[in-house]
Amino acid sequence: MITARHPGRQAVAEKGWIRAHRWLLARRTAQVVFLGLFLAGPLTGLWLVKGTLASSLTLGVLPLTDPYLILQSLFAGHVPGRTALIGGAIVLTAYLVIGGRVYCAWVCPVNVVTDTAHWVRQRLGIHGGGLRLARNTRLWVLAMTLLVALATGTIAWELVNPVSMLFRGLVFGMGFAWAVVLAVFLFDVFVANRGWCGHLCPVGAFYGLLGRVALVRVSAARRGACDDCRDCYAVCPEGHVITPALKGAEKGVGPVILAGDCTNCGRCMDVCARDVFRFGTRFDDRVEDGDIAYVETGHHKAA
Repeated sequence: MITARHPGRQAVAEKGWIRAHRWLLARRTAQVVFLGLFLAGPLTGLWLVKGTLASSLTLGVLPLTDPYLILQSLFAGHVPGRTALIGGAIVLTAYLVIGGRVYCAWVCPVNVVTDTAHWVRQRLGIHGGGLRLARNTRLWVLAMTLLVALATGTIAWELVNPVSMLFRGLVFGMGFAWAVVLAVFLFDVFVANRGWCGHLCPVGAFYGLLGRVALVRVSAARRGACDDCRDCYAVCPEGHVITPALKGAEKGVGPVILAGDCTNCGRCMDVCARDVFRFGTRFDDRVEDGDIAYVETGHHKAA
C-alpha cells in the first residue's frame, strides 16, 4: 500500500478539479449559507432566522431546536416549552434520516476551523505523535456535560461550547469567544490530530449516537475497484469507519459504512479516482463489479 502525500491528485487528473472537490464545495456552501441565515438578522436586520444554531425560528413559523440542548435542559430540571419540543422533534427526525453527524460536516461552523487546522498540520509536516485520546473520550465528555447540568441546574456546556462561542464572536466581536475558538484550532494543530471533533466534542458524540441508526449512508459499492491508494483514509475525519466496508468482503461484511462516527462528508467520494464510494441507504448492500451489480451474502456473490 502507498500512502499518498497529496490525496486526490489522481482524482483531479482523471475527473477534473470540480468533480474531485464537489462534496467539499457543497459542504462549505451549506456551512456558509446556514451561518449566513443566522447572522443576517443581528448584522443586517434581515430576520429570516431568529435565534442560534442551538434553537431558532425560521420565517416566524418553523422551530428548530438542538435535541442535545433539550436533553441538557431536562437534566437541569427545566422542561422546554412546546415550541422547543416540536423543534427538537423535527431536528431529531431529520438527523435520524440523513445521519446524525451530518450536522458536524455540513452545518457546524467549527468544522471549518478544525478542517483548516488539519490542513495547517499537514503543511507543517506534523504527522503522528501528539496526544493520543481514545475515541470514546467524547462519550465521557458528553456524560459529564449532562452530569454538570444535573448538579448545577444550568445548561453549563453552552457557556463554553465552541459553536456558540464562534457565533457570539461573529456577532459581538473579539473577546473570550475567539480565545475558545483559537484554543480548538491550536489544539488540533499542535496537540492532537483532529482532536476536538474526533475525540472530545460532546455535540459530535451525541449526534454520533443518532448516526448509528440513521438511514442515509456512504457505501463502498465498488470496493472491488479499490487500488489501495489510501486517499480516502487521508481525507476522512474518521478514518476508522472505512475499513470494515472497504476491506470486509472476505469476512462477509457488507459495503455500507454503518458506524455512527461517519459524518457523510463525501470527501472519500471526492478523492477516489476509481469512484469506489457513493451515497445510499443502510439497507443497500449492492456491490458493483464493472457493469454488474450484485448483493454480497457471506462469502458468496448473488447476482
